[in-house]
Amino acid sequence: MQLRARIPDPLGSVSIMSVTVRIPTTMRPLSGGNSTVKVEGTKLAEVLANLNTDFPGFDDRLFDETGALRKFVNVFVADDDVRYLDGLDTVVPDGETVSIIPAVAGG
Repeated sequence: MQLRARIPDPLGSVSIMSVTVRIPTTMRPLSGGNSTVKVEGTKLAEVLANLNTDFPGFDDRLFDETGALRKFVNVFVADDDVRYLDGLDTVVPDGETVSIIPAVAGG
């Protein structure tokens, strides 16, 4: 895995901003069967871009042709739906969990 988001601290060393991404069952073939993966990033857009770099195929499942999150995919940072935060610009603190949850419909 490549090192991506590096944040310098006041002492001059560099720390890597790593988050956990929870992968839904239907998308686990893309992540090698893993239910969670570690990805670097400080904003949601960066986290999801790095997820796709490490595990190709997520972009097609998460984004529509305009680059927006698909309507049937819900993404949460911690317990907060990013649609009610800053969308793809939502800040993802180091060590936080991002959950990808496909919408369920039925009758």
